[in-house]
Amino acid sequence: MTELTATSRNSGQSVLAFLQQQIPAAPAGYLQQLARKGRLLLNDQATTGQALLQSGDILTLPASKRLAQLLQQSQQEQIEVLLEGPDFLVVYKPAGLAVHRGVGHETDNLADRVGNWLKRRRLPFSALPVHRLDVGTSGPVLFAKGRRAASILGSYFMTGQVEKHYLALVIGEVAAEGELHTPVPAKGKLRTAVTRYRRVVGNQHYSLLQLELVSGRKHQIRRQLADAGHPLIGDRRYGGPILLNCRRPFLHCCYLAWPDSTDDQLLTVSCPLPQDLQNLLSAVDLCLPSG
Repeated sequence: MTELTATSRNSGQSVLAFLQQQIPAAPAGYLQQLARKGRLLLNDQATTGQALLQSGDILTLPASKRLAQLLQQSQQEQIEVLLEGPDFLVVYKPAGLAVHRGVGHETDNLADRVGNWLKRRRLPFSALPVHRLDVGTSGPVLFAKGRRAASILGSYFMTGQVEKHYLALVIGEVAAEGELHTPVPAKGKLRTAVTRYRRVVGNQHYSLLQLELVSGRKHQIRRQLADAGHPLIGDRRYGGPILLNCRRPFLHCCYLAWPDSTDDQLLTVSCPLPQDLQNLLSAVDLCLPSG
């Protein structure tokens, strides 16, 4: 049997909608049939497709060769849509998945998953990522629906109209707030870079920081924190220690905001800290403040 756990992002979602999101390769009729026959268990009790989920709920699926094949196929098609509008799509990127095709990511990456998602729905446009996150970083990625939208949304990044905030766990005690100004290599030269930070919670050994990118250089946060003597937990490339066998940098994009191209209102997406990083935070005796 297979168990799927609902997170805070799934709270209020129906069982059927959750399954369609988790197993996109499965036909809706097949999933509805599983529910009608009582083969789906929600917290060890038979459930319907219309039942609403809460964070932490466990949905148990039956042992089935067909279902196992659909689950395997879905691993390379699954996306989580955080927000959608006429000219954009915001999709959650888990750690370990690249945004674009590249060495080691030729057959599975976020851009291809989104492309497959659009094809299954027979939507008449392509979706193009207008920014990136490192492979090891989790959080929301903004996609433009079509090239015209990509040009508009891309210009917001170029002109500094987009806000991106991150959560990072680093070594040592860090001041309550400040800015990082050390230059970052880009295109063969050292370029100016600015990152603002605020300590969310900390102790004498570790600090959880909220950071805002003022400029957007590759590996900017990781390099600047390491240069300041506070490398990210799990960031082996820049000298961060490994805790609890965590093999990814403790870096998560938690907030994304940009202007609506139709009415100049600010569009925002908040993305909670994923469970693996919450567990690591608890292991070092820190916790996120309520709210």
